[in-house]
Amino acid sequence: MKPQSRQIKNSNQHQQLFRISSVGWQVFLLLGWIIVGSILRLVNLTAKPPWNDEFATVVFSLGNSFRTVPIDQAIALDTLLQPLQPNLNAGVNDVIQHLMSESTHPPIYFVLMHLWMKLFSTDDELASFWVARSLSVIFGVATIPAIFGLGYLAFRSLIVGQIAAAMMVVSPYGIYQAQEARHYTLAILLVIASLCCLVLAIRNLQRRERLPVWVVLLWVFINALGIAVHYFFFLSICATALVLLSFWIEDFYNWIKHRNELQKVPYLQQRNSFILTHWYRIYTVAISTVISSLVWIPVWQSIPDNQVTQWIFDENSFNLLESIPQFLAWIITMFALLPIEGANVPVMLFFGAVLIGYVVWLLPLIIKGIQIQISYPPTRWENQALLRYFLAAITLVFTISFSFGADLTIAARYHFFYFPVVIVLLAAAVTICWDSNKVLEFLVSVGNLRQQTLVYSLKSKGKKVVILLFVMGLLGSITVLSNFAYQKPDRPDLLVPIIERVSQNSTLIATTHFTHEQVGEMMGLALEFKHYYSHKNSSPNFPLFFLAHSEQNSSSIKTLEKNILQLPKPLNLWLVNFFPTIEPTISGCLIDSEIRPKMNGYKYRLYHCL
Repeated sequence: MKPQSRQIKNSNQHQQLFRISSVGWQVFLLLGWIIVGSILRLVNLTAKPPWNDEFATVVFSLGNSFRTVPIDQAIALDTLLQPLQPNLNAGVNDVIQHLMSESTHPPIYFVLMHLWMKLFSTDDELASFWVARSLSVIFGVATIPAIFGLGYLAFRSLIVGQIAAAMMVVSPYGIYQAQEARHYTLAILLVIASLCCLVLAIRNLQRRERLPVWVVLLWVFINALGIAVHYFFFLSICATALVLLSFWIEDFYNWIKHRNELQKVPYLQQRNSFILTHWYRIYTVAISTVISSLVWIPVWQSIPDNQVTQWIFDENSFNLLESIPQFLAWIITMFALLPIEGANVPVMLFFGAVLIGYVVWLLPLIIKGIQIQISYPPTRWENQALLRYFLAAITLVFTISFSFGADLTIAARYHFFYFPVVIVLLAAAVTICWDSNKVLEFLVSVGNLRQQTLVYSLKSKGKKVVILLFVMGLLGSITVLSNFAYQKPDRPDLLVPIIERVSQNSTLIATTHFTHEQVGEMMGLALEFKHYYSHKNSSPNFPLFFLAHSEQNSSSIKTLEKNILQLPKPLNLWLVNFFPTIEPTISGCLIDSEIRPKMNGYKYRLYHCL
């Protein structure tokens, strides 16, 4: 007996040691992903020039205002950049006041950015965009362990969690969002947290158990905070509501179907209730979330009439033939990308064909993997919930685009609210290629031959599918970091050298002013001029800037002409994004006949004023 008991004891110790080492390995691997993800997100962090949305983030976060920039008069470069000067006396109240009066965004991220930048700011230099973007990087890195947690929670698989974390590390879309001085990575983090609550809710509903109070409170807090970070988080709430509604309808249908049977069994009569008791706390979450959203209704009502957002409400902006390919492109970039910007046409066509071929090869594997996961009882309902969330998100995007004339497919950044679901579902699907033993054991036990065939077909692909998925994601990351994809909407780094080549005379750069967006575009040029001369030995020859505020089509031109009369001649006049006419007739100035290259964010023409 003693040798046998000793053998059992040794076996138990071995199993315990294995469990400890396995946990240690999982933690070590996750830390590795976090380190790699941090490195990728910090590489070339300030290589791309900031654009007007990032200027808005920094200016408002400093507690400054765009309205301090003079309009309808020629101003110096330093005057234009004055809102980027840290104001050490500004507080949180200044941030909220200027943001809510000049923009359409909620305040939480800007307040956090204010506190973050105060740690590194001095009053004798301009705000650092490396510091501004690094806060987004921090939240972006935090999504790596968060997506691991969601994958493990939803599918009860460390492998799904690790693959999801690895995909988040190299996601081209994730890196693009992390390197913007914007609020999207924090919003993504909150979407992941909300999805974790959804998974817990579905699990409790299937057990016919009430949701724990702490989950209820946490979920309501996440939803309220999410809306205060980005209004589009409300789309995540709507998608979640549609998922829960679909499960409620199924519960109601089952109640109708089995109502008579429940009445015959005494101890089941308590379930014969239309308002099922295990839904009570879900109702609490829903009602509390609605109440927390009511405070934003006046702000939301003003958004369609705000000039800052007018571009997305263009009556002719939504075109189904253009929007569907755009929508599919944003989804693909969440896990794969190759050089499609900044290269010559043959190179772009080649890489585009490779990318499409890769997706066509991968798509059947994803569909099979999801089908298998849905048929696996331990995670069936969680998988269905996430899949329904994704389908609900698609429905919301196109419904809003059709109903309100606001094309949500026009910009990749608006699709953050379903990005985590794409990563987790993809990770769950390809996990079958990596390890399918548990699923196979179950399918063999129930004799499901059709599903066994699907599993064997994926298993035959082997781990190379997961490895290739990671490699393609890594190539996509490098593509983004090398600026061959997800280039900034504004490219002052291309326009400034063109202006400098013909800068023998005094230079005036003029634009039409409507909102702080145009100020941000000019700030991009001004900041690029400072960088340009910082790398040259010659003394700087900074241009003057002119913001012609326009209420009527002709007023901006008349105002510009009056100011040109007061400036020394000869004068090089650059009209940049000067609307409504790109090439207006300017009294006393002749348009330059040379055709110059086009670029993102700036439509420009040169005039010579004598």
